[in-house]
Amino acid sequence: MIKNYFKIAWRNIMKHKVFSLINVIGLTIGLSASFVIGLMIYYDATFDTFHNDSDRIYRVVTDFNSPEEKDYNPGITLALEDAIKDNLNLEVVSGFYIERPSKVENKELASEFKWPNFVIYTDANYFKIFNYKFLAGDDTNVLSNPNNVILTEKRAADYFPNTAPDDIIGKTLVYNDSLNITVTGIVENFIERTDFVFEEFISHPTLFQTRLRDQFLNKQWDNTNSNSQLFVKLKASSNLATVQNRLTDLAKEHEDEEAKEYGYEQIFTLQPLADIHFNEDYGIYDWSKGQASKTLLTNLALVALFLLVLGCINFINLNTAQASQRAKEIGIRKTLGSSRKQLIGQFMGETFLLVFVSALLSLALSKWLINVFSDFVPEGLSFELFKTPLILIGIVVLLLIVTFLSGFYPALVLSKFNTVSVLKNHLAVGDKKVKLRKFLTVFQFTIAQVFIIATLLVGKQINYLLNKDMGFKTEAIVSIRSPRSESELSKKELYAEKLRAISQIKKVSIGGAAPASFSTNSTEITYMDGENEVKSELQFIFGDTNYSKLFELEILAGRSIRNDTIKELVINETCRNRLGFITPEDAIGKTVELNEEDVAIVGVMADFHQRSLKSEIKPMALRGDWYRPRWSQFQTVHIAFQNKSPNGLKGALSEIKNAYKSVYSEIDDYEVKFMDESIQKFYNKERKVSKLLNWATGLSILISCLGLLGLVIYTTNRRIKEIGVRKVLGASLIQINTLLCKEFLILVAIAFIVAAPIAYYGINNWLQDFSYKASISFWVFIASGCAMIFFALLVISVRTLQAANANPVNSLRSE
Repeated sequence: MIKNYFKIAWRNIMKHKVFSLINVIGLTIGLSASFVIGLMIYYDATFDTFHNDSDRIYRVVTDFNSPEEKDYNPGITLALEDAIKDNLNLEVVSGFYIERPSKVENKELASEFKWPNFVIYTDANYFKIFNYKFLAGDDTNVLSNPNNVILTEKRAADYFPNTAPDDIIGKTLVYNDSLNITVTGIVENFIERTDFVFEEFISHPTLFQTRLRDQFLNKQWDNTNSNSQLFVKLKASSNLATVQNRLTDLAKEHEDEEAKEYGYEQIFTLQPLADIHFNEDYGIYDWSKGQASKTLLTNLALVALFLLVLGCINFINLNTAQASQRAKEIGIRKTLGSSRKQLIGQFMGETFLLVFVSALLSLALSKWLINVFSDFVPEGLSFELFKTPLILIGIVVLLLIVTFLSGFYPALVLSKFNTVSVLKNHLAVGDKKVKLRKFLTVFQFTIAQVFIIATLLVGKQINYLLNKDMGFKTEAIVSIRSPRSESELSKKELYAEKLRAISQIKKVSIGGAAPASFSTNSTEITYMDGENEVKSELQFIFGDTNYSKLFELEILAGRSIRNDTIKELVINETCRNRLGFITPEDAIGKTVELNEEDVAIVGVMADFHQRSLKSEIKPMALRGDWYRPRWSQFQTVHIAFQNKSPNGLKGALSEIKNAYKSVYSEIDDYEVKFMDESIQKFYNKERKVSKLLNWATGLSILISCLGLLGLVIYTTNRRIKEIGVRKVLGASLIQINTLLCKEFLILVAIAFIVAAPIAYYGINNWLQDFSYKASISFWVFIASGCAMIFFALLVISVRTLQAANANPVNSLRSE
């Protein structure tokens, strides 16, 4: 019987090829999006779930509240770890310090490695929290002595190529020319998905032989460092709220009274292990991979859901519309003894067959979609993940749900026909069914309309962000960072001199990061205005005397810095306002206290945007390189070109690279950053949202218009004789087309009325993340409504004009 059901189902599908194709296309698009997006959600949600008792593992992080803002730091004060061990009843506590050595040498092989990544100083408890598999070495007493290191299998292969793990144990590596460290263990790199990318684990006592010795001997409660991180594993009986409350109490016990007086507050917070992969406030350990975003995944899931719902709506609309065409089949089946249950099974079987075909096509499309959505797809995600048992189970469940949503209501409608009425040809289309189809059509076009409006407004905002004046020169400027290992200023000055000799270069400056960058260096300053004391957070940009000229920073009063090392500040307008000066001229000659020193304000510059336009302009100052020769903030050479032509830039860039190679001949660390490209990186997430909306809009319009086409085909076929009669009585082509289009265009217009406020509300909420934003223009709504009506009219007219042009003799011949 089941075989017979599928045979009849296949015949019915092939009999109505156009409607079946429309259904398959709609379902395939929805299922393809669901498969790929579901894969992404599964991939990101399963990071670091393989550790034992992962739900009891937490990172302790630090939040800072101030009257101006809230800041987040993934690190903690060094003093906290000892306090937690003494005050909290925890199963395991382990701190580690991230420190990148400048050089590691294997003297035995005469090999040298510059600035290796992912090196931490830690203790044995780290390996009790995280599940590493030891390939060599004693795993019972690790990292207890100074000058010990455990390597991952991958890092061991770099330092000791073609050597078995057991043979590496006991060998020595030299760190930073002075630290002789013995390898005591080799662990396997995590096979599972993880954010813990560390490759070298040096014993914690070794820190006292490094430049960090004083920090660890004199641990201060008011010094928080993102490199100093702390993990805890709660006992199974521990109460999370109790532990968090105790951390809050510890922060209050050691609160700085002066900071408290000015409204500054430090809070220690427990961050769940599962939150590390998603929480952008605290970040992950390998920034090159990019941070996963729960918001983005949620938006992707909603897009997939909407596309799937649109496909299901097409199915319901077309199947209920075709109900009358299958009435005689149903009547005969009932006469021959078929029960309603059997008929529902038959129609659900047809639905499942279409869904199954769509699923096969979707799997084939998914591999292509993974490449198309490369901006959204995590780096390690591959098509092979479809073989995961949980994913396969999820696909089967999804297909059953889609089958039920798409087929159950049409099956109920079809199986409900009265046998006598059907065989007497007394079948009328119920008002409820027509109203449902109209409602579902309006729903479809509402979603499509929301996507169109959102796409236009998001595109308008991104265009505004990319084209708004940042307050400084961004075009035809490049920055080249000197090698990390290069501390001598003389080499940077030599490089700058060589650059000034290149004819295409207009100006050269040595300094820190560009005016707008991801880099932040800030401190607190105090200004005494008579008896009143004003405190403010102050960010710094570092540059020589050419810095403000190269970036064309506007000096409103006073002057720029006189030389590189004299202690003076050029503050921005926001800082001037914060300190209470009425005019830029009022600030000139005043002094502020900075690190217990009085520093003069010699100039006031116009505000510019230091970050993306999401954030407000903060108090900032331009300063020189004050702490030479102990260390230098001047690590970057900035270059402004004479002209912007591609050919001129190409030649100049070649000469710039040659000059770099002549100065740093022994180092291969050359990288050019264009200022305008750096600014564009501020809005990578917004551009991803825009790309997502473009796809969602196109696909939703496609599905909706295909569904509309199916309904139009059905309607015109049902009214073919009416059209013939009207033509015989003298109706024009335009009159007939208007008659047939009117009903559907009314539905599209209703969809626009519903969609407009929904889109406005959603986009208005999205724009709240931006301190600077484009206006929500009225023309966008008009344009999107006209676009949707145009698409609908185009689809409707294709069929209605064909029907109106048909010879009425053919349609009336049977009368």
